[in-house]
Amino acid sequence: MADTKVETIARLAQWKIENFGPTVPYKRSEPFKIGIWNWHLSVEKNRSICIRLFPEPSRVSKEQPPIAQFVLRVTTSGSNRRPYISPIHERVLRTSDDFSCIVDINFQGRFVIDVEFLDLKVYPVNGGEGSSIWPIDGTMQSLATQTTLKCLSRMLDEGIHADVTINTSDGTLKAHKAILSSSSPVFQSMFQHNLKEKESSTINIEDMTTESCMALLSYLYGAINQKDFWRHRLALLGAANKYDIVDLKDACEESLLEDINSGNVLERLQEAWLYQLDKLKKGCLMYLLDFGKIYDVREEMNDFFRQADRELVVEMFQELLAVWKPT
Repeated sequence: MADTKVETIARLAQWKIENFGPTVPYKRSEPFKIGIWNWHLSVEKNRSICIRLFPEPSRVSKEQPPIAQFVLRVTTSGSNRRPYISPIHERVLRTSDDFSCIVDINFQGRFVIDVEFLDLKVYPVNGGEGSSIWPIDGTMQSLATQTTLKCLSRMLDEGIHADVTINTSDGTLKAHKAILSSSSPVFQSMFQHNLKEKESSTINIEDMTTESCMALLSYLYGAINQKDFWRHRLALLGAANKYDIVDLKDACEESLLEDINSGNVLERLQEAWLYQLDKLKKGCLMYLLDFGKIYDVREEMNDFFRQADRELVVEMFQELLAVWKPT
């Protein structure tokens, strides 16, 4: 029948019913598509009018049942009667038994049912929160970020319009002045002022290997992976300090705090002092003194005291006195 078809546009579905009443007390719409599901509407008259909304039985609706947030609106054509507008409904819909709306107004003959879908989420079968199928601000921003990072990664890997050469201790790399300048005030200064790097479009980073410098560039271009970061984090820390890349320096400090042990604590303490990493320094001193691990590195302490900065040695003794102060 003609009045079983539902028209849709954007997130709105509209069902125009031509003939409904005592002789036709039940109608069910043809399926209509909103989101990734096909839907049905049905209307039934008993004492009141009952409207149902439910997904068409299918593999999609079974494996990815929808959480629908929607509003119903029922209007009668050619009447001064005010339309019925439902509150906002939100629920998991699997079958026709999952949602029914009782409308107390006695509509007959011709009327229109509008369903405005405010949101549609996929119900998490294994628990957790549902995920919307429609992009929201955060989702769109995430998609844009991912696309941008892919483009930057290609620029680095393929040298697309690269305009600066980096000389490392064992090779050369190509990069982009704009990316380096936006990531580091030191690089920006090189290319803004009449320095040799601006004239030659060449930067000498001879205290880094090609591999560790590539890890630095991968970080700046948003393409570094966790394995390369951990492998080169000491070199990255030195570069972050040298080129004033604050977020990378913070990331390296947090990472070095995570795996302090007896085999590296003295080296980490030296790094913390050299690069003024207060959190790492406190972590190392706590490990050695508060947790008593200084006894595990007694043999290494002589070399450490001979090589360490005098102020660091003094600070360690002050910390020792504070820990071992008689009560």
